Amino acid sequence: MSTLHIPSLAIDSPATIKVVGVGGGGSNAVDRMIMEGMQGVEFITVNTDAQALASSRASHRIQIGTALTRGLGSGGNPVIGQKSAEENTEELYQALKGADMLFVTAGMGGGTGTGAAPVVAGIGQDLKMLTVGVVTRPFNFEGSYRRKMGEQGIEQLRPLVDTLIVVPNDRLLQTANRHTSMVEAFRMADGVLRQAVQGISDIITQRGIINVDFADVRAIMTQQGSSLMSIGHGTGDNRVVDAVTEAVTSPLLEVSIDGAKGVLLNVIGSEDLGLLEVYDAAEIVARSVDPEAQIMFGAVVDPHFPPGQVRVTLIATGLDASRTAPQRARNFISTATRAPSVPSVVAPAPEPAPRAPAAESVAATAPVSLLPRRSVAADDLDVPAILRRHAVAAGAEA
Repeated sequence: MSTLHIPSLAIDSPATIKVVGVGGGGSNAVDRMIMEGMQGVEFITVNTDAQALASSRASHRIQIGTALTRGLGSGGNPVIGQKSAEENTEELYQALKGADMLFVTAGMGGGTGTGAAPVVAGIGQDLKMLTVGVVTRPFNFEGSYRRKMGEQGIEQLRPLVDTLIVVPNDRLLQTANRHTSMVEAFRMADGVLRQAVQGISDIITQRGIINVDFADVRAIMTQQGSSLMSIGHGTGDNRVVDAVTEAVTSPLLEVSIDGAKGVLLNVIGSEDLGLLEVYDAAEIVARSVDPEAQIMFGAVVDPHFPPGQVRVTLIATGLDASRTAPQRARNFISTATRAPSVPSVVAPAPEPAPRAPAAESVAATAPVSLLPRRSVAADDLDVPAILRRHAVAAGAEA
């Protein structure tokens, strides 16, 4: 039976979290996090391109490979990116020291991000930090060479992090339209990287009525296997169920949540958030994961959050990479949200009331209530197992 853990003690000494954006893609993602007002973390950008680095919004910027590249970039060569990072290993060590948790974010396929990100992650491991990689897989239109380099970079990074979250850029286009520009496509990718990092860090840094401490996060995120992180939103009477459904059927997911060994679930809502709603969210997830899975959840009541809405952040680890997310579920989400909305995990919802910067949250997405509800048969194998089980349970209760 799955272990459902409900932490109750508040965090007295918040963990120190550092986010390192490596290369152009990683630096762009960090800039977006800063622009969105993300709090509670320290930002660092690392690049071989001196001009790009100078425009970074991060207060701590590290130019690597000065002797090798003279500040002109890596030329798309991951070997140059790796050697550049190795040239500045001591400076990177000094910058990363003192962190409990390290995020390494990069766009895989380029020279600096692909080559230097594994070096940065390796330093994090040497310093005994909880190290999380959050990277993108290149768009198809970027060409076969860049995609090949990206895959190699992902595989080099995988053994050097405790958890690796890969965002497949092409999946973003499933819910885009013909008028989506290349600039907007890359902006969407940056936004997803930001949501992944903020979704995890908020669980640690935000004080809630049910708190999750750093030890809980470490226990979940050191599970072996593939990982996924997803965000869902819900409104109305079934808001929590809708939010969980959106999270587990996101078109960005390449791996199914079925069989996960560890799950971290965080629910945030306004002052009308009910305890049973939070418990229902955890129960829905528990029905889908491994019977022996470790499940932890937290709940945050934010008085500035839009009334009647909830946001669910789901992190699942210890996944079997061979168990792909059902294509029909991805198509269902894509079709339901294609017009007039934009991608469900990227598009911002209406702005909430003004609030203190420290309470900033992940940019809201298109409400799940836009998705049509439907009946689900227990033997419909094209529907994700989590939805079939919930439908059967709901029918039995009725």
